[in-house]
Amino acid sequence: MLSSSKVSSTFYGTSRHRMLLDRLIVHGLLIFFVLLALGPICVVILNSFKTTPAIFGGPFDLPTAATFGVDGYIRVFTRGNFLLNYRNSLIVTVSTIVLTVVLSALAAYGLTEYRLKITPVIAALFVVGIMLPIRLGTVPILKIMITWGLVDTLTALILVYTAMSIPIAVTLMMAYFRTVPTEIKEAARMDGAGEFRTFRIVLPVVKPGLAAVATLTMLPVWNDLWFPLILAPGKANQTVTLGVQQFVGQFLSDYPALLAALTLGVVPLVALYVIFSRQFIRGLSQGVGK
Repeated sequence: MLSSSKVSSTFYGTSRHRMLLDRLIVHGLLIFFVLLALGPICVVILNSFKTTPAIFGGPFDLPTAATFGVDGYIRVFTRGNFLLNYRNSLIVTVSTIVLTVVLSALAAYGLTEYRLKITPVIAALFVVGIMLPIRLGTVPILKIMITWGLVDTLTALILVYTAMSIPIAVTLMMAYFRTVPTEIKEAARMDGAGEFRTFRIVLPVVKPGLAAVATLTMLPVWNDLWFPLILAPGKANQTVTLGVQQFVGQFLSDYPALLAALTLGVVPLVALYVIFSRQFIRGLSQGVGK
């Protein structure tokens, strides 16, 4: 009895040490990747408060009384059209998120609720849409926008970004709608609710999926430079990413203003991720599990 208890205590002690070691390794790796992701952002923010010689003289040094300066931020608001660019980015991003969430939720509900012969084909087309980069169709998209008279408008960007975001959004939302209990929908129909009313009733059940779709849509739309450069290059419709380019020249670049513009451009993304990080992580994890 004594020997068996010693063996069991030794076994449990070894298991605890292994679990502790595994946790330390996992947490160490997580901290390393966090630092790896936040490091460049911190360097950009720190250098945005320094003069140009200080940026090249010590890019990793903290600003001092001699190197500190906010001239870059002043030039962003005086020389550039940053407020207008900011407004354009907000209009494009918010409109794209709203359209993507609404259309993907409706499409996913229809594909999961109505089992037709063509349903698997349509669902497969959305999956194919995830794998094919939309930039391959830049020339046809440009021709379509010219035909519709939408070149150099924010509407063109909103339509393209919505089309780009819908495939992955529909695929993710289908996973959520499949897990909605049929009792909820049957009870709603027995009470006389129509299909649209039933859709609205089950919508709160898939709220984590809606949050995940909104977050996934926001990041590539806000940061994209390709389509604003091609479809809306005019000053009146420039987005933040395109407006930043005016501080980059062929022979001389205003690095403090450039870094200041990048810092101001990343603020809304960081703020939204901090606020909705739990919903985003829960939405993605539940969607993968389902």
